[in-house]
Amino acid sequence: MQFRRRKNTAAIPRTAPSFEHIVTEASDSFLWRLDDYPWERNVWNFHPEYEIHLLRKSSGVVLVGDHIGEFGPGYLSIVGGGLPHDWVTAVQPGELIEGRDIVLQFDAQRLRGSAGLLPELRELEPFLERSLRGMVFHGQTALEGAELMERMGEVSGLSRLCLFLRLVDLLARTDEYELLSSPDFSPVLDAASLDIIQRTLTYLFQHFAEDLKLPEVAELAGMTESTFSRFFQKNTGNSFSDHLAKLRLWQACKLLADTDIPITDICFQVGYMNISNFNRAFMRKHRMTPSSYRRLSRQRLTLRA
Repeated sequence: MQFRRRKNTAAIPRTAPSFEHIVTEASDSFLWRLDDYPWERNVWNFHPEYEIHLLRKSSGVVLVGDHIGEFGPGYLSIVGGGLPHDWVTAVQPGELIEGRDIVLQFDAQRLRGSAGLLPELRELEPFLERSLRGMVFHGQTALEGAELMERMGEVSGLSRLCLFLRLVDLLARTDEYELLSSPDFSPVLDAASLDIIQRTLTYLFQHFAEDLKLPEVAELAGMTESTFSRFFQKNTGNSFSDHLAKLRLWQACKLLADTDIPITDICFQVGYMNISNFNRAFMRKHRMTPSSYRRLSRQRLTLRA
């Protein structure tokens, strides 16, 4: 069964439930869905089902476990059961990105149970184990995987199931992937904690370019500074300062690659108070200076052209 979520032109909600309850039709082995962005489930969420996620349009920040990265069109990933995740795009009030995501969700236990009748499915076990940390796919694998996910929207029944099996076989066999979350990431997955984390992450994403301080954000979360610091580290895998730095450097990379804004101006636009701190942070993260990053980005664009 194929369906499209109702359009939701509201800003990202700050009190949406963080546990996603997934209902698969009785006639389907898995759920395939085309999503607009934003809508009410675009939050830091988790569920027992595995999720294969294709970003068809736009760019933004990807959060998977304790991983913070960036995505663009064609970003293909899988998130194992119970691993919190979110893909965030900065949008203007009232802005809607139609069909940004294709989401495929399936029950791994259903696959494992079917291996008694179809023993070939046992070959997927190492892949299912790897996926518990989250994986992003590159190169030809990402291109072929995206094509298979698009084609699933055009068919149903056994034809769609065949495409699903081709997709998981492709992702299970490839070496064109990167693991995302750390193996020791273990958040407290209760509704109250994840609600606070979701509201905090949303606030940080909206205000990371400002002079944010830990005590200010802790107060917004209703905690003391020390309690919030431990809570944030436990549930995101990053310290408050590291998370803030990753968001700022993500935005800096976009501005370096896509604009001619002077590097000094970029430093202040993304929230750094002086160029020395910005350069040091950039060097630690990317092993090169901002000017070198800009030069390499321009070279890549020239080669693609």
